[in-house]
Amino acid sequence: MQLNRLRFCAAWALAAAVFSACGGAAPPPVAQTPPPDAKRVDESKAGIVSGRVTFEGVVPESVSAKLDSDPACARERPNGLKLDTILVTSGGLDNVFVYVKDGLGSYYFETPTEAVTLDQKGCNYSPHVLGVRTGQPLEIVNSDATLHNVNAMAKINQGFNMGQAIQGIKNAKVFTAPEVMVRIKCDVHSWMTAYVGVLSHPYFAVTSGGGAFELKNLPAGTYTIETWHEKLGTQTQSVTLGEKETKTVGFAFKATMP
Repeated sequence: MQLNRLRFCAAWALAAAVFSACGGAAPPPVAQTPPPDAKRVDESKAGIVSGRVTFEGVVPESVSAKLDSDPACARERPNGLKLDTILVTSGGLDNVFVYVKDGLGSYYFETPTEAVTLDQKGCNYSPHVLGVRTGQPLEIVNSDATLHNVNAMAKINQGFNMGQAIQGIKNAKVFTAPEVMVRIKCDVHSWMTAYVGVLSHPYFAVTSGGGAFELKNLPAGTYTIETWHEKLGTQTQSVTLGEKETKTVGFAFKATMP
């Protein structure tokens, strides 16, 4: 049984290497044309929405990944790997995706050409939660000396499922439609999961350093701000921002939330 499993993994790795090597080129850019009524943000008059996401209740204990299923992972993580799906620092909840859900109207934003990187290092995705613009390259890197599989389980965008068997290999992918969130998993290492928020505008952030976030260069207006967490769900608030104004908002998730 063990010999058959090794043969299967070797064949899988060879196929994945060939597939990845062929698919490593950056995808073509997504053509975007501003609508006739498009507006540009005047940054000299723009403001900031900042704040903090907190957590109330008992923080669940970390779960240990079963690294012994892959000796390469065990070597990378001799002290083990703790999985914190609810990551709390000084009462603040990290890894929360915060973004403007509504209110931007006909504002138009150029698509960035620089790639956002999702790395596989130490048999874990880094970062765990991230944002990318529609049409912007997402560069997926395998920094480990072992086979990884990248399975993007999109519901609105076109998903993909590719193997990366060579250390240092990079593949670029593009999402063409807004989607919050796209779950990415590794079918080889069941504990590996990442979440990507895809938006057509630049007003998003991921909380860090104790739940802090900041949305810069936001034009005056009334907006719906949404916070998303993989286990605790979503919360929204309406914020009215004046020219050159800075508004502070707070969100509180509780341990009893689904």
